[in-house]
Amino acid sequence: MNEIFHRISVRKYQDRPVEPEKLEQLLRAAMAAPSACNQQPWEFYVVRRKEKLAELATATPYTGFTAQAPAAIVAAYREGCFAPDYAHIDMSAAMENMLLEADSLGLGGTWMGIAPIEDRMKTVESMLDIPEGLRAFAIYSVGYPAESRPQQDRWDPARVHWVD
Repeated sequence: MNEIFHRISVRKYQDRPVEPEKLEQLLRAAMAAPSACNQQPWEFYVVRRKEKLAELATATPYTGFTAQAPAAIVAAYREGCFAPDYAHIDMSAAMENMLLEADSLGLGGTWMGIAPIEDRMKTVESMLDIPEGLRAFAIYSVGYPAESRPQQDRWDPARVHWVD
């Protein structure tokens, strides 16, 4: 999986829409993620309208570049899952799948955490009219990269502890 060693966070995008079939492929990858007790707590909101992307860009101090993205995917999770303590783990696996699939499709983006900061979660939920019982988890801005750079090598053998 070369994407693991190639993927970077992209914050600058070409002025080019992302094809619906590629957005669907990202969502298929997300939903292929492992899930505790197979609870699959995810729901996804695909945002392509410029006004709504600009609004999402104000959700946190770190989401500003979302206004320039051709699309964003807001991941939410259902409350009251079978294994609620694992919902954030399930959502993280889904997000990572999406990031890797985006790289394989020639796309790029940035995963911006919303949960567990309650005021940010409520802000995004309000912006998208997310119904009660669903909680905003993250925003993934996505598009064709207008920047490129090598991925950092984060390998640190000092952090590996062999237990034989």
